[in-house]
Amino acid sequence: MKQGIIYAVFSYLTWGLLPLYWRIFTAMPAWEILAHRIVWSFVFVAILVTFAKQWKQLKGVVANRRSRIAVVLCSLLISLNWLLFIWAVNNHQVLETSLGYYMNPLISVLLAVVFLKERLSPGQWFSILLAGSGVLIMAIQYGHIPWIAIALAVSFALYGLAKKAAKLDILLGLTWETIVVLPISLGYLLYIQAQGTSTFTDLSGTSVVLLMLSGVATALPLFWFAKATKLLPLSLVGFIQYIAPTTSLLLAIFLFNEPFTQWQLISFSLIWLSLIVYTLASFKKSNANRRLAEIQKVS
Repeated sequence: MKQGIIYAVFSYLTWGLLPLYWRIFTAMPAWEILAHRIVWSFVFVAILVTFAKQWKQLKGVVANRRSRIAVVLCSLLISLNWLLFIWAVNNHQVLETSLGYYMNPLISVLLAVVFLKERLSPGQWFSILLAGSGVLIMAIQYGHIPWIAIALAVSFALYGLAKKAAKLDILLGLTWETIVVLPISLGYLLYIQAQGTSTFTDLSGTSVVLLMLSGVATALPLFWFAKATKLLPLSLVGFIQYIAPTTSLLLAIFLFNEPFTQWQLISFSLIWLSLIVYTLASFKKSNANRRLAEIQKVS
C-alpha cells in the first residue's frame, strides 16, 4: 500500500507539472508533438527493455486475444489523452485540463464499482458527492459543455481500467503501447517532412534535446502509474490523482495568468474537502477490514 501510494504521488505530480514542459513547444502543432512524444517514448522504453533483457518475453505479453485487445485499447486511449492535453496546454486551456483531471477520479471510481465490483463505504460515497458538486459548479461556471475536460477524464479513466483489468507486465505492456502507434507516428513525421511543413528543424538545439527527453517525461510517470494500479485499489488511485489537476491549476493561475473566478475557488474547495473525507473514510474502512481479518484469524 505504501509503495503504491508513493508511485501514484510521483506519477501525478509529474503529470501536474507537464504544462511547463509542453509550453516550450508552443510553435509546434499538437499532432507533431504527439508523434515525437510517441517515437521518443518508444526509444526510452526500448532502452529499459534492453537493460532488463526482456526482449524475448515481449511476444508472450500479447499471446492471447484478450491481451492484444487490451494493449491496443491502452495505446489508443493514452494517445488520445496525450493529444488533447498537448493541444489544450498550447491553446491556453490549462484550467480546463485541470477540470478534466478533477473529473477523472469520479469516473475512475464509477468504473471500479461497476466493472471491478469494488465496494465503497458511506463516507467514500459522500466524498464522491462533494467532489461531484465541485465539478458541476466548475462546469456550470464555464457556461458550455467542457468537451476537453470530459474527453480527458473519460479517456484516462478507461485507460486506467484497461491497465487494471489486463494485468500485463508493466514494462513490456508499456512497450507494446508505444509499438502499436509507432508506425503511425513515424509515417506522419516522414509525411510532414516531405511536405515541408515539419517544424522540428526550426527548433534550437536545446529544444531538440528537450523534445527527445519527452520519452523520459512520458514513460516514467506511466511506469509509476502502472505500478500504482497494480498495488492499490483503482478507486484510491483515482483520488490520489487530485495532485495532478491541483498542480496544473496553480500553474494556470499564478504562472500562465488564466482567469480564476470566485465560483472556481468554491469548486476547488469542495473538491479538496472531498479528498479529505475520502482519505479519512478509506483509513477507517481499512482499519475495520484489518480488525475483521484478525478476528477471523483468531476464530
